[in-house]
Amino acid sequence: MNRYAGFKVLIVDDNANNLFALRTLIQKHMDVTVLEASSGKDAIDIAVREPDIDLIILDIQMPEMDGFQTASMLKIRRKTREIPIIFLTAAFKTDEFQKRGYALGAADYLLKPIDDNLLLNKISTYFRVIQKERDLNRVLEAKVAERTRELDQARQYLQNIINTMGEALLVLSPDGCIKWVNPAACRMLGYSEPQLVGMSIGDVFEEADQEQAGAFMGTWLEALIRTGALSAIDARFIASDRRRVPILFSRTAITDSEGNMTDIICVAKDMTGYVRELDEGDQAAMTSEIAQTERV
Repeated sequence: MNRYAGFKVLIVDDNANNLFALRTLIQKHMDVTVLEASSGKDAIDIAVREPDIDLIILDIQMPEMDGFQTASMLKIRRKTREIPIIFLTAAFKTDEFQKRGYALGAADYLLKPIDDNLLLNKISTYFRVIQKERDLNRVLEAKVAERTRELDQARQYLQNIINTMGEALLVLSPDGCIKWVNPAACRMLGYSEPQLVGMSIGDVFEEADQEQAGAFMGTWLEALIRTGALSAIDARFIASDRRRVPILFSRTAITDSEGNMTDIICVAKDMTGYVRELDEGDQAAMTSEIAQTERV
């Protein structure tokens, strides 16, 4: 009795005796919810109002709005267009009605007088198909949910790496406009993220004027278009307090499916400590050389 628990069937017939017979037969063999409508208009109202109707058994010959007109109205509504419809029809009009019904998207036909076993088998068949579809949807939804969780975890992991990395990371538009920066870039340049976003990358390089900065940008943008990535170069950032920050600067182009550049990923490593060590090393070497000269 619980095999089809939760399923809903809407039966539509202008004859009260037919409705009673159908409802009694279905509920005797299946633990389903049976809704009744005595006209096409009532059927449409119920189908629109009631959630999750699984099957409609629809008499064709009804006054005012027949089964064909009712089916047409149901098929044009988004909420009801996918509900399978089994038409009930008299045997002497089977061929004529079948052609019209299938043209309207009928799922099946039953002849009057109704064969009880055939009706129950038809209903069971549709319920099995619906149940399999629901089971498949649940499996797919579970997989999507699991994949979403994995992606969220991966994004969070990547975000943590980006936020804690020591190198400055900048995302540029193809024209060199800064779209996004990580915290290290803000610390290196002395600007907040809102201040940096929208600036040109040329504005934070050592080049004194926009013409030189534009020429610099143009050179490596052209190279990026050709190669997709450029090896690191020595350069200098100008911080908000006008400090010159020596950096090792690399760039990679991001392209869409058609090969058009959409973003430029830039990574800058602060080389201040390395430069200081080199300067101190040069000074020590010079002092040693002077000392050796004086001894000679």
